[in-house]
Amino acid sequence: MSLSPLRLRLLVASLLTVSILGALDHTIVATSLATVAGELGALEQMGWVVVGYTLASTVLLPVLGKVGDLVGPRLVFLASLVVFLVASLACGFAQDMTQLVIARVAQGMSSAGLHLMSQTIVAHVTTPRDRPKYMSIIGAAFPIAILVGPVLGGAITDFWGWPWVFWINLPFGLAALVLAAFAIPHIEPGGRRRFDVAGSVVFTLAFVALVLAVSWIGDPAAVTAALVAFVLAAIGFAAFFAIELRVPEPIVPLKWFADRTVAAGVALSAIIGIGLFSVTAYLPTYFQMAYRTTATVSGLVPIATVFGMLVSNLATGWLVSRTGHYRAYPIAGTALGAAGLLTMALLPVGTPLWVPMAVMAVVGIGTGAFMSLVVAVVQGAVPRSETGTITATVNLVRQFGSTVATAVIGGVIGVGVAAALPAGLDASTLTPQLVQQTTPTVQAEVAQLYGGLFVPVFLALAVTYALGIVAAVLLPAGQLSDELEPAAEPTEPTTDPASEPLTA
Repeated sequence: MSLSPLRLRLLVASLLTVSILGALDHTIVATSLATVAGELGALEQMGWVVVGYTLASTVLLPVLGKVGDLVGPRLVFLASLVVFLVASLACGFAQDMTQLVIARVAQGMSSAGLHLMSQTIVAHVTTPRDRPKYMSIIGAAFPIAILVGPVLGGAITDFWGWPWVFWINLPFGLAALVLAAFAIPHIEPGGRRRFDVAGSVVFTLAFVALVLAVSWIGDPAAVTAALVAFVLAAIGFAAFFAIELRVPEPIVPLKWFADRTVAAGVALSAIIGIGLFSVTAYLPTYFQMAYRTTATVSGLVPIATVFGMLVSNLATGWLVSRTGHYRAYPIAGTALGAAGLLTMALLPVGTPLWVPMAVMAVVGIGTGAFMSLVVAVVQGAVPRSETGTITATVNLVRQFGSTVATAVIGGVIGVGVAAALPAGLDASTLTPQLVQQTTPTVQAEVAQLYGGLFVPVFLALAVTYALGIVAAVLLPAGQLSDELEPAAEPTEPTTDPASEPLTA
């Protein structure tokens, strides 16, 4: 589907705007969370403002991907944007934490539709060769949100009040809605109208059980409940895969994993979630404790990481669209990520801060080199009638990997700190400010403790990126096409006998 240059620019502007709004809701709220919880009198429920949003945005990814293929991405995108704006309005008017969490769940559901359909629409209106350039522009929303979200959220909360953290979405969202209504063309949906209800329900239940399990595992009083939730999650995911192998229209198309491009691209997407997104949230704590920096200074390292990711993401998209060749970028990117994280594991505590900043910037550059690219490459490997479904799958494994790895890293740090903390300090009340009030000897012990705990974390993430090098090498070499013709059915047969019914 070819659009005029003006209409394509308006389309990209609209998609980028809503992508930034959706991404900001992950970061802008964090700064105002304590104020919100305090004013609503529900500090103990504060975490659900974030968990509800993340959970809803993740579980709906495969569902909305399939719905977009069945009814067309334009309808799903516009409906999601309307729901997002209404939910943003409701968040600001919330009178208690229950109302806020319900509105945040609606925000998360609609945010999944906005993010997913933005990528799907770009795939429908561009050629495979042009797609990386525009996909990198849309993909820039996430690093931009990380860079400006916390500062913007704090400023809005201080000067306008916390409801405006949500209401700020309205003017920009309405403008994007007007642009989108004009710029997004009608895209014919696929001819098939069957929906995988059983798979959708089972996946939702299994993922909710998993999130609850990883949320409870660090609480000694909830260990039994966490183990039960883990068992339920394992049973649920086993049932989900059994369902997906048999239904004619699965929400996660397992048959496409027989295609080397899809399998390698999905693996690379998971590595981003496991290898970088999971550890970013812990970097400020690491530098405050191990390097004894202030909270403000500790934020410079993740900023350097994300800035490297942003620049690399945009540069790679432009270069791939210029040449059509893409395979070298994931190989180089995963190699840079592995080398950078290995260097972080080897750095002695007390190294000048600019050194880990530079190292993590290299990790960000490596990740950005294939962050949006793999989505575009995988989209080109499947028929256009399944673009939404495969796009959802790529994003789902990234989010899934990030969720699980974040919980694992948090558990490792929590258990390690509790087991080896110097006498007189309580792990449940430990803060950087409290450590700074202790003697230099205790501060040095805490610094060594955190430095030692993060060594295996960085090593494990380096190994994850090293496995990504293998996945990147397995990507078929080739050049992206200038044609809009749909991809053929997968030609690489699988040797697994269980896959035989998948091709029926």
